Amino acid sequence: MPYSDFTIKQVQQDFDLDIIEKRGIFSILAPITISDYLAITLEENIPLAVAINTEKAKSELIISTVLVEVRKIFDRKISFFSGVEFNVDKAKGLNGYCDFLMSLSPEQLFIKSPIIALVEAKNENIMGGLGQCIAEMIAAKIFNETEGNSIPSIYGTVTTGLIWKFIKLTGQTIQIDLKDYSLDENPAQILGILSSMMAQKA
Repeated sequence: MPYSDFTIKQVQQDFDLDIIEKRGIFSILAPITISDYLAITLEENIPLAVAINTEKAKSELIISTVLVEVRKIFDRKISFFSGVEFNVDKAKGLNGYCDFLMSLSPEQLFIKSPIIALVEAKNENIMGGLGQCIAEMIAAKIFNETEGNSIPSIYGTVTTGLIWKFIKLTGQTIQIDLKDYSLDENPAQILGILSSMMAQKA
């Protein structure tokens, strides 16, 4: 069973997770002023992606642009993967493709631990993508532990490109922020949250 088959209920049952739902978990994190380049790029790309209105367009024109900016903030010392196969444990259903994956390793030719963030693109149904994203986060936790590179928390986000919902996994506890964050309204806040995730400060 691939990641995409997981619902929140199933991933909770299969991996014995405690789920905490709270609004505004990530809203206290400091924003990061976006660069002129990102502002200009988003001004051009967002209307085009919205007009095309497919997951692929939003992934290529919006989400990847934001994640590349995060990589620049970290002086390209983190790695960023798009559309990669990430098979960790097929017997548990932890296999399939991840839309986006970010690691604290600078290695870009292959996936290396510690994986710290998974980003799942959805055209409309963000809530429907939470189970899939959480399954990918569990896989990342197992992958990191197997590589002997455990980190305190794994992060995830499900996004339409414009709306972002953030998740945190620590131990067996999943925290889901019920607040939706808008790239259109506050890109600096989303950039701040993503950067805090990579710095393990979220």
